[in-house]
Amino acid sequence: MPLYAPPDVNTPVLSQFSLKGKIAAVTGGARGIGVEVVRGLAEAGADVALIYSTSSDAPEIAAKIASETGVRVEAFQCDVRSREDTARAVNHIAADFGKGRLDIMVANAGVCANIPNLEYTEETWRYNNSVNLDGVMWTAQAAGKIFKQQGKGNLIITASVSAILVNIPQTQAAYNASKAAAVHLAKSLAVEWVDFARVNCISPGFIMTEMLTRQPKERFDKWLSMIPGQRICHAAELKSAYVFLASDACCYMTGANMVIDGGYTLP
Repeated sequence: MPLYAPPDVNTPVLSQFSLKGKIAAVTGGARGIGVEVVRGLAEAGADVALIYSTSSDAPEIAAKIASETGVRVEAFQCDVRSREDTARAVNHIAADFGKGRLDIMVANAGVCANIPNLEYTEETWRYNNSVNLDGVMWTAQAAGKIFKQQGKGNLIITASVSAILVNIPQTQAAYNASKAAAVHLAKSLAVEWVDFARVNCISPGFIMTEMLTRQPKERFDKWLSMIPGQRICHAAELKSAYVFLASDACCYMTGANMVIDGGYTLP
């Protein structure tokens, strides 16, 4: 089968961005970029499964977004490091929440640790890779099986500018490597799944999330000085990009890595 094309490519452009009637799921959906992705997909009309690992307030966050947007938003607990648990959660979401369907999966869950390379242990190396790469793989696999059965689906992976450059002054080889691997995994799946799913990445630069605000002020100031845009991005500024990739507005786009970084990677 060829890459999916919308029934009518000449429909008014704004209607192509609508996600009304779609079923979406977002891992890492209770915090940072993830919660804004959940909000954006819901604002565009999708019913959204907010997938979280340890955030005890996830059900309340989901209920608040549902109230604000008028669509269904529900929280589902899952450990994306586990292939078995991820398959269980995604299948449950598709069967019950989606009433037999899943249209959009956003593999967004991620972690970061600053560790000098010579000090990594098996455990600390595994910490980043188990979420940032293994978690993406198991999320993709679980959703991909559903997409293949349906004949259509859409996977969006949250990567990072760390996939294409080495951030300084922090030492985070595991994070950088895992994000680069996630981007190449997306490209591989885009080719392998071309007859039933689109697969794309978004690579944000410095985003005002808890992961960033926990950093020392001198490091924060260093990063700010390196951004041509001269400011840090608010997570809400990313949600429209996810809606774009999730919608029929870009049906010919697959295997892409959309960099959103205020020009950080350009100099």
